[in-house]
Amino acid sequence: MEKLKILFFGDASNYHITLAAALRELGHETTVISSGSGWMDTRRDINLSRGAGLTGAVKYVADIVRLLPRLRGYDVVHLINPIFIDLRPGKVKMVFDCLRRNNRHVFLSAIGTDLCYVKACYDGKTFRYSDYLVGDRPSPYMLSSESKGQSNWFLPEMKQYSKHFVSHIEGAVACLYEYYAAYSKELPKDKLAYGGIPIDTDAIEPKIITETPDKVKFFIGVQRNRNVLKGTDLLLAALKRTCDRFPKQCEMRVVENVPYAEYVKLMSESHVILDQLYSYTPATNALLGMARGLVAVSGAEPEFYDFIGEHDCRPIVNVSPLVDGDIDAKLAWIVENRDKLPTLSRMSREFVVKHNDSRKVALRHLDFWNKIINRNDA
Repeated sequence: MEKLKILFFGDASNYHITLAAALRELGHETTVISSGSGWMDTRRDINLSRGAGLTGAVKYVADIVRLLPRLRGYDVVHLINPIFIDLRPGKVKMVFDCLRRNNRHVFLSAIGTDLCYVKACYDGKTFRYSDYLVGDRPSPYMLSSESKGQSNWFLPEMKQYSKHFVSHIEGAVACLYEYYAAYSKELPKDKLAYGGIPIDTDAIEPKIITETPDKVKFFIGVQRNRNVLKGTDLLLAALKRTCDRFPKQCEMRVVENVPYAEYVKLMSESHVILDQLYSYTPATNALLGMARGLVAVSGAEPEFYDFIGEHDCRPIVNVSPLVDGDIDAKLAWIVENRDKLPTLSRMSREFVVKHNDSRKVALRHLDFWNKIINRNDA
């Protein structure tokens, strides 16, 4: 297999830096540019962050201009989002086209909100629920002040740039079922792949629950600016009700906007992690907890399990925003069936090792890249 020189531009929840490390283990050369995801302060090889105000904006543009001459000669450039730098679409297009001219192949990591994903959420057909619609009703997020600015995705300049971007990338690798479903409407099948979220399972020492706990320790992380978007507000409210209902059988730990390393440490001291209400799929926080041996309360719809071909190991406690009282019922079930936690804990670790180990995710990326490279360079 050809040794590849790979550039990851941007990051989210350590997705690219974890993938880059696995690819290095496999003999490839990787570089990650990111802002560190703000307060999360995730690892990166090259820091590119925008400061506040006019001074911060001018310095940010200057940093990009100085950086671009170094970003040449890569076999693969993988962008975290169509808007992979913090500039208006017209300026992002200039940087995107520069990267295309000076490198062999440019791909997208379909991992976050962009026009393609938002369109799929709004079409009323792709998903039964999403961050934006629950059934045929606006989600709590869309009714909240947090949603201010969502209409920007449909501005003419954004739509024009998105069309240019999608037509000029050589492919996209989706980290979740939802993003694969969204991009399957925009890209031909041979330009789309599923990678999954990479988790460095070797670096996470499992703490499997071996005995029925007298008291279930629940953990939930709150991101102040995404509280309603991800349904954390409803999960937290239900968790408080559950702890009030079963004061002797459960307790909760709530953390808010702490650095990534501290977040992982605090999480690992619990039995159950709550993460995301409007997702069909367990995302990074849930998977990190599962790798440790925590039981995840998150999205785990049948569509997701069927998509990855998993019919036996299904340990995630799925909660649905479509069913009134579903969160309370599922949390009460956990407390009242604490004896099942050891089995679910073991299966949770097994699930992540099987589907999301970073080396397996890296190999999926390599297989997809090489197919594109061999076809296009022939």
